Amino acid sequence: MAAVGPPQQQVRMAQQQVWAALEVALRVPCLYIIDAIFNSYYDSSQSRFCIGLQIFLRLLGIIVSSIVLILSQRSLFKFYMYSSAFLLAATSVLVNYYAALHIDFYGAYNTTAFGIELLPRKGPSLWMALIVLQLTFGIGYVTLLQIQSIYSQLIILNILVPVIGLITELPVHIRETLVFTSSLILILNTVLVLAVKLRWFYYSTRYVYLLVRHMYRIYGLQLLMEDTWKRIRFPDILRVFWLTRITAQATVLMYILRMANETESFFISWDDFWDLICNLIISGCDSTLTVLGMSAVISSIAHYLGLGILAFIGSTEEDDRRLGFVAPVLFFILALQTGLSGLRPEERLIRLSRNMCLLLTAVLHFIHGMTDPVLMSLSASHVSSFHRHFPVLFVSACLFILPVLLSYVLWHHYALNTWLFAVTAFCVELCLKVIVSLTVYTLFMIDGYYNVLWEKLDDYVYFVRSTGNIIEFIFGVVMFGNGAYTMMFESGSKIRACMMCLHAYFNIYLQVKNGWKTFMNRRTAVKKINSLPEITGSHLQEIDDVCAICYHEFTTSARITPCNHYFHALCLRKWLYIQDTCPMCHQKVYTEDDIKDNSNISNNNGFIAPNENQNPEEALREDAAGSDRELNEDDSTDWDDDVQRERNGGIQHTGAAAAAEFNDDTD
Repeated sequence: MAAVGPPQQQVRMAQQQVWAALEVALRVPCLYIIDAIFNSYYDSSQSRFCIGLQIFLRLLGIIVSSIVLILSQRSLFKFYMYSSAFLLAATSVLVNYYAALHIDFYGAYNTTAFGIELLPRKGPSLWMALIVLQLTFGIGYVTLLQIQSIYSQLIILNILVPVIGLITELPVHIRETLVFTSSLILILNTVLVLAVKLRWFYYSTRYVYLLVRHMYRIYGLQLLMEDTWKRIRFPDILRVFWLTRITAQATVLMYILRMANETESFFISWDDFWDLICNLIISGCDSTLTVLGMSAVISSIAHYLGLGILAFIGSTEEDDRRLGFVAPVLFFILALQTGLSGLRPEERLIRLSRNMCLLLTAVLHFIHGMTDPVLMSLSASHVSSFHRHFPVLFVSACLFILPVLLSYVLWHHYALNTWLFAVTAFCVELCLKVIVSLTVYTLFMIDGYYNVLWEKLDDYVYFVRSTGNIIEFIFGVVMFGNGAYTMMFESGSKIRACMMCLHAYFNIYLQVKNGWKTFMNRRTAVKKINSLPEITGSHLQEIDDVCAICYHEFTTSARITPCNHYFHALCLRKWLYIQDTCPMCHQKVYTEDDIKDNSNISNNNGFIAPNENQNPEEALREDAAGSDRELNEDDSTDWDDDVQRERNGGIQHTGAAAAAEFNDDTD
């Protein structure tokens, strides 16, 4: 049973969570103000002065809201304390003004719900309620501003003076004077408090400025923005902003539906429910901030989906936890690329559904990147437990079936266009990746089942992987052409052009460059192996040892390095993919002119096998014949470190390359 922490520590953690939630809630109104400013419009028929004043007020509102948004926790709480105090003061003044000049205390009776008259006049009950209300405002005001006790009593008395004038039934002009005097004193006190706090505000602002400048000079703008992003919990703020906004809109729409249908039931028909969902989705991405909020919600969903899949397949890789970052970035890029927030409502819903299809294929590709290393690790480690293999095989099967179903549904309901072509291409590419992974997994499982050295396994795995990479490269070129056609003839934009450049660089140029580089490395490794002498037949029996790389015995042949160490040709070739030195002594394995007479061959333990019956010319001819055989067998294309990476966990295809790969969504 897990040990329970100390109660004080649990209480402290709970308090920290409460303060963090309160901090997020206090920052959300800033986003509402910024969103309202960006979504507001001004009348162009007004005068230039009015338009200029509106622009100035909007800029001022955006700047102030942005500053409040990034305040520290302590400064944020102080800001809201002072703002609440000023709001209470303004409310108190308005209540005094309205009660003294506009309420008729003697014009009606105060009765209960059963029609029983409690008082001959409702004036006394209203006076008591007014006194309680003003006392609440006054106590809240002096408490939030932390005013000393003597001055706080005077301020509360000042707030109650107009009410006293009502109780004593003073003339109207005297009550007006009392209201005006009370309001003036409250305003002067507020200005005085602001003047006292102005010094603190100046030094706080200066300290923040110096701190930000210091961090910028040392860490740079990127780290400064990342620190601010994490410190204010901006993703949580966006989620709360979007969810509360959608909830408020859903409440209003539900009320309108109930009024339109003239029913008091909370249940609505399926058609009304579908219209409600569509309207909420349309309004949930009508501005840049709402698109960011939707991206934050998608981030949470993708994050927990990724954690669930990792737990299901039994992976512990930290890099696989980035689905919660990749998915919202792709969604936001697609939204900017297609101008989602600027479309008409009906077009926005269609575009959002298309973007979601592209995002789904991107998420499936990322999940394949999570499952492929686990699949290769299980097959290479020869784990025979069915319960260990079933989850990852089940996820792989789902990754093959879901793209097929998605393509079938889309082709069944839509005609062929550039968008449907892009989604279908991504689905076919994902199915191809799954087939390649399962094929390599099967090869490794066969190798583990027979438990013998399969020298051609390296080549078979390479052929499967290289075929998949070539087809994937062809898909990349085709998708680049599809995106170019879309940009020129359908909906071109600067963001689309930038994403196409990224796609061309990461998914086409770098793939060709790395493929050619590893192809040459493989040919070089084969050439190095073929330049080394080979031992076969009875000479292997004279050396009682195993390969120093795989620890298996020599059954057919062995290669001898210039430093007189011997290995399997396959094992040494894999080693030479990584570095050009002997695994035992770290001397150079291959030189152009280094062809030695290996009449004396030492094993890995220092034993020297005699070779008295073979002259050097025959040895050279035999080595040359063996080299020709090896070259004919192994003259293939690039290795690309596939088997090594498969045994260590595989490769993930995420980040900017993944973002670029899914940018070619079209209309």
